[in-house]
Amino acid sequence: MVGNIYKNKFNPDSIALKYKEQVVSYKDLDINIQKHSSYLLSLDIKKGDRVILSCLNSAEFIYSYLGIVKLGAVAVPINILLTLDEITYIAKNSQAKTILMHPAALQKAKLTKELVEEALAIKVIILDETFKNIIDSTPIVTFEEINDDNVVSTFLYTSGTTGKPKAAMLTHKNLISNVIQFSNTNEIYSSDNFICVLPMFHIFALTVCVLLPLYHGSTITILEIFQPKEVIESLTKSGVTIFAGVPAMYIVLLEATKASITFPNLRLAISGGASLPVEVFKRAKENLNIPVIEGYGLSEASPAVTFNRTSKIQKPGSIGLPLFGVEVKIVDENGNEVPIGEVGELITKGDNVMLGYFNDEEKTKEALKDGWLYTGDLAKMDKEGYVYIVDRKKDLIIVCGLNVYPREVEEVIYTHPKVKETAVIGVQDGLRGEYTKAFVVLKDNQKCGSRELLRYLKQHLAIYKVPREVEFISELPKNATGKILKRLLK
Repeated sequence: MVGNIYKNKFNPDSIALKYKEQVVSYKDLDINIQKHSSYLLSLDIKKGDRVILSCLNSAEFIYSYLGIVKLGAVAVPINILLTLDEITYIAKNSQAKTILMHPAALQKAKLTKELVEEALAIKVIILDETFKNIIDSTPIVTFEEINDDNVVSTFLYTSGTTGKPKAAMLTHKNLISNVIQFSNTNEIYSSDNFICVLPMFHIFALTVCVLLPLYHGSTITILEIFQPKEVIESLTKSGVTIFAGVPAMYIVLLEATKASITFPNLRLAISGGASLPVEVFKRAKENLNIPVIEGYGLSEASPAVTFNRTSKIQKPGSIGLPLFGVEVKIVDENGNEVPIGEVGELITKGDNVMLGYFNDEEKTKEALKDGWLYTGDLAKMDKEGYVYIVDRKKDLIIVCGLNVYPREVEEVIYTHPKVKETAVIGVQDGLRGEYTKAFVVLKDNQKCGSRELLRYLKQHLAIYKVPREVEFISELPKNATGKILKRLLK
């Protein structure tokens, strides 16, 4: 089970976590997780109850997450940048019973505990010093742990073409299977030291930077956010052997190598969250002199589906081969496999594929057909089985590795009283991968500037979803049926 994943290679005296000044052994990790479980149990959290976790990268995130799932409850990790409107929707949709919030989440959203409790109508627990004192004084109690790996452990919210976030239900089996599938693809050792700077609420970090190293008894060096200077210092002085990041992070690190900085212990770099530009891949291989393996995944697949291998040829621009135990096909609109080299929709099957979307049978049936997960991404495959993403069937925009769905942003823009029509697109960006741009048509005789509209959006959207550019135009291009032609917007 996920709550005990670290016991697969359990060495009580080895270092599990490094966070700020803390060095936590696997023995202490186990004790802290049990204390968190015991405390949640005292709050009457039971099997199946949903518990929202709004917490920045920290040891507390790991204790809380594993403490929740150890009980058989369902962890609902969310971005600490979400607004009160967005948190309220998730709380109601998931039918959550409790929310654990780091003080930083309150500060960033300019909220108070009382305001959150009033809006969500559920218990709010702040992960501050008071909470730590409670945990320290909480006696460990024995409880009957779940033994069914098909039980849901985690809700991961992902938006769709409707703009309404959906909860992908991931079971214990899904997550552990994906860890094993990745492990069978690339060698990981107990002596490895992973740096976790990707946000833990994101499935990429949760699986690759948290669960994977814990499964192998490795060390996790935790950084709260990506601060280039701090990351470089950790890579040079903290004995880090494995780094996982999004392309934007690699661009920054490559700039650092111009100053003849080397990372002596780094043996493997993992890239995901967005397509890694071929030029960046080449520069990383030449400048860092380490294998950078690019892969592909999505929340509904826990997330890894394909990855390049250090033991095989790595093809620039390719997302690699399917993980062991994962099947992929490229199909046409009728679900028939297309010939080698032709473009179609990428679909996948394996023990890592989600159970479905919570309380959304319609969307579940659209995504899961005959055991296959339809990713909505267009791809092609070469004769050696390497997969290449060509385009997105969905209108997904990836900003620094975080998913932004245009429809969700558009829905909020439409609520502004001066807006008549809008269309949001993604624009390629060398550092962030992409950024969002909004085209806006105002109502007759209305005046509105970019500052006014952006100020409004920041009240209702997480900052990474807010468009970086707003362009006011007289009308949007449309076809004969009135559908907006986004391909004509630039």
